[in-house]
Parts: sequence; structure tokens; C-alpha cells
Amino acid sequence: MPKSTIIHTVSPVSTRQGPILILTAALLWGSTGTAASFAPEGAPAAAVGSAGLVLGGPLLLLTARGNRLRYSAFERCLLLLGTCAVAGYPLTFYPAVARGGVAIATVIALGSAPVFAGLLTWITGQGRPTARWGVATVLAVSGCAVLVLGPQFSGASAHIDPAGIALAGCAGLSYAVYSLVGGRLIARGHASGTVMGAMFGAASLLVLPVLLCSGLGWLATPRGAAVALHLAVFTTFVAYLLFGYGLRHTTIAVATTLTIAEAAVAAVLGVLIVGERLPLISWCGAAVLAVALILLTRPAQS
Repeated sequence: MPKSTIIHTVSPVSTRQGPILILTAALLWGSTGTAASFAPEGAPAAAVGSAGLVLGGPLLLLTARGNRLRYSAFERCLLLLGTCAVAGYPLTFYPAVARGGVAIATVIALGSAPVFAGLLTWITGQGRPTARWGVATVLAVSGCAVLVLGPQFSGASAHIDPAGIALAGCAGLSYAVYSLVGGRLIARGHASGTVMGAMFGAASLLVLPVLLCSGLGWLATPRGAAVALHLAVFTTFVAYLLFGYGLRHTTIAVATTLTIAEAAVAAVLGVLIVGERLPLISWCGAAVLAVALILLTRPAQS
């Protein structure tokens, strides 16, 4: 079937190109936390996250080319599922950060996403995850946990909020679901830009009430507008264009593991721009994460 062809018979050039595009998208996503830290004081976290989607989703939709309306009934159901998952991510991840802290929320969301993606890919019959993926995922999740939680190892014990953990897990599931849906539709012959535009354009309407009800005063300030534009243009529009192109040549399980690189980018930006400091153990975690990414991006030996 076509989906098997997409997953298993990819040219060596494409095998290298896909992961590079995914990693570039993760590089842009890694700037989200740093950018959001410049939002005006008092700006609701969920509203900041929703603003990027409300502004960036229509950009993806308006610039999409291809068969916008030529979807079967089954594909429309997939689009609806993907749309709900896209909208669910900012509505679960940002509240998870507010309740449980950025470190724990990031580890759980980014760490659970590839696990969910691998299980969903297997359950839906799109291919069984390979042993190489399994090893790389364990290394990536472990490295991410040590990298992000490293600063807390030497300080006071972190506050564990069950609701925050559940919300972060839901964010990871949301990301896995819309990645899987996007990859499935792309494998069925739809243009990646069209698929991403349809999901994110529709999802922007779903989260619009959240933005409106949270108040728009912060968006009227220069800092607020700059933050929203960065989230819309770079972390939503450009990043998901690249992510969609990358999905053409990368399995969903591998793609979601690669995006754990977002944690490393966020940590480095926090050091360089925000002035945060990372202990040696965090840099060791970053090194383990780098090994996992190298393992995934190297072409498989035939």
C-alpha cells in the first residue's frame, strides 16, 4: 500500500533531508520559551500560546497550495481529529507549565510524544518501530530529562502536581496525534503545506475564544506584539512548513523523537539570552541527547 511505500522505500538523499528539516523545525520551536519570557507581565500563558496559533494558523492556510477541498470522507475525519489535536496542544501544555513548572512539563510532553507516536503508529498498522528507534528514543528521553531537570538536582525538590503531569501527558499525546494524522494524509498524496494549513487554520478558530476571553491588552504593547509575531511566523508558520516537508521523508516515530532536540535548543537559548546557568550534569544530558539524534539522522545501513 502507499503508506508502506512512504515509510519503507525512501531514497538515501531523502532519508538525510527529512531529519534535517525536522531538526530545523525543532530549532525554531526551541525559541518558544525564550520568546514567551519576553511577554508583558500578566499575560496569561494559555493566551500567549494561543496567539501564535491564531495568527500563524491562517498564514499556513492562506499560503497552502494544492488540492484544498479534495478530501474523502475518511480524510475529512482525519483532518477533524488532527485539528482538535493541534488546538489541544497549547491548551494543555501551557497550563501544564503554569501548574508543574517548565522543566517537568517539558520533559513529560517531549518525552511522552515519541512513545505515543510509536505506539499509535504500531496500533494503526503503519509500521512497527525499529530497535534503532527504540534505543535512540530511550537515549533522547533520558538525555532530555537530565538536561532539563539538572538544575533542580542540586536544589530543593521539585513540586509534583498530578494535574500538571496529566496535562503535560495530554500535550504529548496531542502532538503525537496531529503528527500521525499529518503524516497519514501526506502519505495519501496530499501536499504537506495543504495538510498543515488545513489543520492549523481550523485549529486557530478553535483556540480563538481562549485568546479573546483572556484579554487582548498585552497584545497591544510593542513587546506583546513582537512575541506574538515571533510565535506566529517562526514557531508556527515556518516551523510547521518545514515539519510537513520533513514528514514526507521521515516516519512519525522518528520525527517525534527528533523534535526532543527542542529541549536542548531551549536550554542553550536560556543560557545565551535569558542568562540562565546549567550545571555540568545538564550538559552531560545534552551530550546523550546529541548521540540519540546522530543515531536517528544517520542513514540506515542496507
